[in-house]
Amino acid sequence: MRGSSVNGDDVPRIASARPPAEPSSPEQHDRRRRILRAAMRIGSEKPLERVQMHEVAKEAGVAIGTLYRYFPSKVHLFTAVMADQVDRFRESIRPPEPGVAPEDAVGELLVQASRQLLRRPVLASAMLQCSGLANAATVGDAARIDNGFREIILEALGIEVPTVKDVTLVRLLMQCWYGVLQSSLNGRASLSDLENDIRLACWLLLAPRSNAPGREENQENGRTGDREG
Repeated sequence: MRGSSVNGDDVPRIASARPPAEPSSPEQHDRRRRILRAAMRIGSEKPLERVQMHEVAKEAGVAIGTLYRYFPSKVHLFTAVMADQVDRFRESIRPPEPGVAPEDAVGELLVQASRQLLRRPVLASAMLQCSGLANAATVGDAARIDNGFREIILEALGIEVPTVKDVTLVRLLMQCWYGVLQSSLNGRASLSDLENDIRLACWLLLAPRSNAPGREENQENGRTGDREG
């Protein structure tokens, strides 16, 4: 399914408001997994605008109607591919070494995720483009990506009950990370720049979190100052 053309390139769009089907039986789950694997293989070799849905269906061994039932558009499809990658990444995470600052732990996680994504830059570009276009109201896997990364980062920070500000800081960090990744994919930042930027962003954006060292003392000092004033 193709969208409008910008500078001669086809831009993917969400094909319809019809919600995608959710697999229920083992056979349906298997078909969905085959579709995602086929999309990964083809999306690793061809840029998003050249990926054809009928080609994915053929590679997966399913009817084109079955593909569209689960994934009404390429936005749905490659957002689901990224959500699946987030789940797999989360399963591979190891606890940080003792004494590692939480900001450094998060930075290392995002650096590792970046390296995994950039091993297949064509696929990474497709996943980032589609997940960026995905509306959470119509593409459920967009929320899986957001929730998955939020839980990964909060766990690395040691925050079990996040405040509203904690969630906001994590969201800002993720938006920053996506932008840095895109700059690297576009050839505007080297891999070393990407990794340095990620680590710096973690320190700058996560410093005001609820369990940051000295935060309770600073808050108490502020309340004392208010009373004295």
